[in-house]
Amino acid sequence: MARSKRARARRWVIDVRVRIALGIVVIMGNVGGSAVVFALASWVLPEGPLADPAGVRLLNMALFAGYLALAVPIGVFWGGRRFRLWNGSDEEAQRRRERRLVLYGPLRLVTVQGVLWTGAAALFGVVNGYFNLRLGVRVGETILLGGITTCALCYLLSERILRRTAARVLKDEVPRRRFLPGIVMRSILFWLLGTAVPVVGLLLSGVAALVFGDVSMPQLAVIVLAVGGTSMVTGVLVTVGAARAVADPVNAVRRAMAKVEKGELDTEVAVYDGTELGQLQAGFNTMVAGLRERERLRDLFGRHVGRDVAKAAAATDEVRLGGEQRQVAVLFVDMVGSTALAAHRPPDEVVALLNRFFAVVVEVVEEHDGWINKFEGDAALAVFGAPVTIDDPAGCALAAARCLAERLPEELPDFDVGIGVSAGDAVAGNVGDVRRYEYTVIGDPVNEAARLTELAKGVPGRVLAAAAAVELAGPGEAAQWALGDAMVLRGRPVPTRMAKPVTPPASHERNGQDLDAGRPKTAREPVRRADSVPS
Repeated sequence: MARSKRARARRWVIDVRVRIALGIVVIMGNVGGSAVVFALASWVLPEGPLADPAGVRLLNMALFAGYLALAVPIGVFWGGRRFRLWNGSDEEAQRRRERRLVLYGPLRLVTVQGVLWTGAAALFGVVNGYFNLRLGVRVGETILLGGITTCALCYLLSERILRRTAARVLKDEVPRRRFLPGIVMRSILFWLLGTAVPVVGLLLSGVAALVFGDVSMPQLAVIVLAVGGTSMVTGVLVTVGAARAVADPVNAVRRAMAKVEKGELDTEVAVYDGTELGQLQAGFNTMVAGLRERERLRDLFGRHVGRDVAKAAAATDEVRLGGEQRQVAVLFVDMVGSTALAAHRPPDEVVALLNRFFAVVVEVVEEHDGWINKFEGDAALAVFGAPVTIDDPAGCALAAARCLAERLPEELPDFDVGIGVSAGDAVAGNVGDVRRYEYTVIGDPVNEAARLTELAKGVPGRVLAAAAAVELAGPGEAAQWALGDAMVLRGRPVPTRMAKPVTPPASHERNGQDLDAGRPKTAREPVRRADSVPS
């Protein structure tokens, strides 16, 4: 009763399909090897002087059939028990035992087969030695050598069948140390087992022919052809199997690397080898996981500071504060009435509205080769021409301003905005401290664009640009703008001549004061001072 309870407490570490595949491969491999060995021992190799050769052969055939009928079920039962595990309360210890059972599974099966082949060699050697000592030695050594080669082949096939199971048990455990002999040692062992051992059998046949001198030339030729041909076939099979055992993991990593080169960073390879090859597979997965994390951080960094700034930061080895002077264009867009909006609507609704607003701004700015330098509450500052140099920064900024003036009223009809554009020389670079800094643009165009945005909130079209930006823009975009009055903007010492689109957006037909209504575009306007502008 106690034994029955213990039996019920055992569980398989391999599933039914794997058990069936292992059973078929091991049984067919050993039966086939046994048949070859029996044929060589019975009809090819010299048997020496016997009183009744036919009777001895019949006895060996009966013994072969009986031993095979007994050894197969014993091997199946015993080999199956090598893949059953006692249940325990310690889960970590259970996982370690299961991992060892699977990784050493082919070797444990070979142990079972080795015992059965050794028993066959001893049994047949003793029985045949009763009739002739030379015959007993020859039969015993033939069975032993054939069993070694058969076990080597079955090991390779079993290891291949157990790959999926090995990948499962190694999924959460990287093979830090080698569970089995390394690549070099395994290659040498398989050469010895698959090639050297059969050749040894051929050499022993030649030695016996020389020592006893009772082998005729035709019989010697048959021995050489039969044993040599068998050695070649088994040698090729074992060599190919051993080569595939090394090449398959390497090819899997190579194919996965090709996918990673194409940008497929979710690629992984199954870790199913307990040697250096398994460490290679696990190392590749670790590397790709690092690349995924790096790409995630790069994407996150790019979303915070802009992808162009992120690329520029990644391209340098050290942080340098300060910057370089370059010609840029600046676009400033600000929402009107956001303070009152926040006072009368729930915060989550305000945030949702701002996100819709900024989504349009980001899309339009990126379509025109600019980048968002910063979000400031309900406003956004976009820069064109830094950090990436473009051909026409002023033209791109002006085109983006006209596009925003068209889209924002259509997609956010309940809210108004002001858009200002300026261009000129500014300093672009890192500002702050090496412990905390940001890439930004500092210069008069930034301040001028901000002041124009405040003034634009009270004019039709809600877009104003500095005349300097129009003058710096390409002819195609400059033709879309009309020059207007010159005004001294708040906080600036010199007047700024302003411009607005030739055709204001139809959606902006609101109350406001036109800067140059009824005036020709080329007229020189007198300077007006604007110490205060609409907010």
